[in-house]
Amino acid sequence: MHLHTWGPAAYADGAYAESFRTTNLFVGHNLRDRVGSERVDYLPCFLSEIPNLFRSGRRAPDVALLHVSPPDAHGYCTLGTSVDVARAAVDTAAVVIAQVNPRMPRVHGDGFIHMDQIHHWIDVEAEIPEAPAAPIGPVEEAIGRHAASLIEDGATLQMGIGAIPDAVLAALHGHRHLGIHTEMWSDGCLDLIKSGAVDNSQKKVHPGKTIGGFVTGSRPLYDYIHDNPSAILLDIAYVNNPGIIARNPKVTAINSAVEVDLTGQVCADSIGSRIISGVGGQMDFIRGASISVGGKPIIALPSRTKHGKPRLVPQLQAGAGVVTTRAHVHFVVTEHGAVDLAGKTLHERARALINIAHPEDREGLAKAWRDLTR
Repeated sequence: MHLHTWGPAAYADGAYAESFRTTNLFVGHNLRDRVGSERVDYLPCFLSEIPNLFRSGRRAPDVALLHVSPPDAHGYCTLGTSVDVARAAVDTAAVVIAQVNPRMPRVHGDGFIHMDQIHHWIDVEAEIPEAPAAPIGPVEEAIGRHAASLIEDGATLQMGIGAIPDAVLAALHGHRHLGIHTEMWSDGCLDLIKSGAVDNSQKKVHPGKTIGGFVTGSRPLYDYIHDNPSAILLDIAYVNNPGIIARNPKVTAINSAVEVDLTGQVCADSIGSRIISGVGGQMDFIRGASISVGGKPIIALPSRTKHGKPRLVPQLQAGAGVVTTRAHVHFVVTEHGAVDLAGKTLHERARALINIAHPEDREGLAKAWRDLTR
């Protein structure tokens, strides 16, 4: 049972069918082609609620497998780069097994675990996997500019990893007094911290601190968070709690989508019925941002796929999952502009979304909408 993983994922191979069943809480690229059987399955759940799956006993792990930093003088290791749901796993598992790695940063927050809590461990010295930055092309750059134009000085940011979040962050170097409260962060946020655009001074929850549940990025990022009391990783049930999120000012949440229909329904975890990722924390932050004073929940996506298919569509594909409902959606951004759907009727939404669709798709979308609403 795991969130996103990297690498070959041999535990999901057919050769181990008698040994393992794999429950994906978020599907990574390495398992997309194997999800769909009872043996390699997907469990949809808001990221904020996964710790309660463990703590309530519904999905309490028997064994927790951890990767930790070495113990300090008092015997405390940390969960390093990933506190997220690992904190709840430590608290509920009957057996805790860890590899202790001096390359894992010692990170402040909820990830402290004493050696007395670890039943078995092995010492290793291996590099922590790094996530190279995705290339930013003209489409991502345009999306970044449009999204950045919505972000105010003093806003509290949530965004993930990838070309679009990186493009948004790259467009924010002229902003001031930004804060970070996000499920995960990477090198794009680190650049803003170092430039002075992020100082976390306007936040109401943990002012002066960069807050997340996990980090993924480069070795310089891991070195930055090592023993740094201004960079804190906390239990994801807390980080992604919409009530906690909403206490910060101007929460601006940037999330992606596979496709958006003309009524505003957002599919983000599947292509049709094929699961490619997960529910994750999108709804946690969409809701938290929408009830934050001055908050702006944003769905950002290219108007077309890499193969030229529209991503703003009359109707979602058959079997597609709705991660963000039409009642929750606010801003939608493509490379052709940004629209706010909150407070708009279905017809007003359709017109707005057609205006930011790819120019070659607009006439077809308008005709399809007319046919649907006759």
